[in-house]
Amino acid sequence: MPKKQLGNKKNKQSNFAKLSIFQPNKYKFKKSCPLSAKNAPTIDYKNIKLLKKYTSENGKILPSRITNVSQKKQRELSLSIKRARNLALI
Repeated sequence: MPKKQLGNKKNKQSNFAKLSIFQPNKYKFKKSCPLSAKNAPTIDYKNIKLLKKYTSENGKILPSRITNVSQKKQRELSLSIKRARNLALI
């Protein structure tokens, strides 16, 4: 009968390495901004249908990590939402 190899730890992983939290993400994909693409609607305070997509039910502006909007477009979006609020359009 062959003996078991005791020194072969290269093939075995520790418990921490098996958890997905500690492993690097292999399938990272780039999120694209929906307002920067071709044929994207322009951000304007008069476009109420677009502005309501980026506000919650309570009227708060949704963060860009949820909506995947770029930083530049998020600033424009928040400014136009605030303008529409002041004019009582929303």
